[in-house]
Amino acid sequence: MRIEEVQSASKKQRIATHTHIKGLGLDVNGNAISLSAGFVGQMAAREAAGIVVDMIRQKKMAGRALLLAGPPSTGKTALALGISQELGSKVPFCPMVGSEVYSSEVKKTEVLMENFRRAIGLRIKETKEVYEGEVTELSPEESENTSGGYGKSISHVIIGLKTVKGTKQLKLDPTIYDALIKEKIVVGDVIYIEANSGAVKRVGRCDAFATEFDLEAEEYVPIPKGEVHKKKEIVQDVTLHDLDAANARPQGGQDILSLMGQMMKPRKTEITDKL
Repeated sequence: MRIEEVQSASKKQRIATHTHIKGLGLDVNGNAISLSAGFVGQMAAREAAGIVVDMIRQKKMAGRALLLAGPPSTGKTALALGISQELGSKVPFCPMVGSEVYSSEVKKTEVLMENFRRAIGLRIKETKEVYEGEVTELSPEESENTSGGYGKSISHVIIGLKTVKGTKQLKLDPTIYDALIKEKIVVGDVIYIEANSGAVKRVGRCDAFATEFDLEAEEYVPIPKGEVHKKKEIVQDVTLHDLDAANARPQGGQDILSLMGQMMKPRKTEITDKL
């Protein structure tokens, strides 16, 4: 399975009554400030939650749980959201409501399992070889069509990439030329090409051209530093559920299942233990 195709299946956030909470609102020593980060009151509970956050940061909380109990609207959800905001977006947080568990097509245990797996994050680090730079030339080389007829077929593409340190000419496969056309790449764009998969990504227009028009909808990026061919470290944060979903419903590919999956509306499928 190629990792770059794992789509994040993060849940659409419910517009809850707690969107104003930006953290627990504690000072440096862990004491609660009476009105801070969207929180008012509940001082003792917030200080206790601050200790929990510290324990999580020191990895002392693994395998333990935290139960918040109390009458309605005393700020239980708010505290949970405050903890999740303090931990930052890299730590997965999965809010869940009782009504999500009841479904006609997915078992209750399955819903709980999925939410547990949503809350376990993985950090995947991979080094990719990439060629990146500003396109200085883009010329497809044509050859006579092998199947006869009058049409010409593209035998290879010459592309020139320029960075701060130097320039390089690459001779690319015609399939990459299709990707170049699909990304609408022209001379003066900053692109990067992955060496092992041949995926082409357009980063933006080189900022040397920023003054050629007065108005337009372009994103200008500086010309890349370093060499044209470099190793890049890419860190991705995915949850276990994202990997499950990617394995259960393969995107892309030519087999009939994935083609059907693209045509039809994706139904909520159970990801069984076997899967």
